[in-house]
Amino acid sequence: MSAALRTRTFINLAPTTRVSAAGAPISAANFAARALVDEHDAHGHGGPGVRADAGAVPRWAVSRAGAAGVVRTGVNANPTIGQPRFMSTSSRKLQAVPDFGAYRTSNVNSNKAFSYFMVGSMGLIAASGARATVSDFLASMSASADVLALAKVEVEMASIPEGKNAIIKWRGKPVFVRHRTADEIDEANAVDISKLRDPQKDSDRAQRPEWLVMLGCVPIGEAGDYGGWYCPCHGSHYDISGRARKGPAPLNLEVPAHSFNDDENKIVIG
Repeated sequence: MSAALRTRTFINLAPTTRVSAAGAPISAANFAARALVDEHDAHGHGGPGVRADAGAVPRWAVSRAGAAGVVRTGVNANPTIGQPRFMSTSSRKLQAVPDFGAYRTSNVNSNKAFSYFMVGSMGLIAASGARATVSDFLASMSASADVLALAKVEVEMASIPEGKNAIIKWRGKPVFVRHRTADEIDEANAVDISKLRDPQKDSDRAQRPEWLVMLGCVPIGEAGDYGGWYCPCHGSHYDISGRARKGPAPLNLEVPAHSFNDDENKIVIG
């Protein structure tokens, strides 16, 4: 280490504890203090008395943009606060209430009538829209046209001769319509229902004795041990009234809802 550095004294300054009104730190250095005597000082500050550059701005606080540039210092100073400007409300024009006379009506009753008319009209429109919405929703939940077409089936009684069967498709199922003879009716009524596995009178199954309407799968008419129907699927035998008499069938053939239209001489199924 050189002799100049060995004889130089270093001083630790206290930390900055003050800030300006703008929040910037203020240096605690005292530029008016006399410098220590140093024989190696070549700047002219070693003599006694106040420093010659005590009132000058430090070089580190000045930045220049050029010879004609504006000098900007980093010295902290209190901000300049001017006189605030306030809006005066002492004017009578500002304090006065605006005149809305041009917008007021001369007839109050006419305005009420118009208001009632508008309210009633909007209520009527809303009710019509709600009714249309509910109607469309209920219509979407109802049966389609093809289902309604199959809801009922009409059979002409004149097309089925006495002693013959007719097979009609209804709701995807076969319906058997039998035009029975007088002997077949007597045979059906002579059966002791107490011996049947599904006891049922013939009069409970046929609305009219000569006409018998039944639902089935694939029974063969005028077949079986009892002269009624025979089902080859499970080998069950039915009599002329469609009652189970032999085989594994536990129930009689189902009788669907039907009625007679005497004016048109038709049987309406469904």
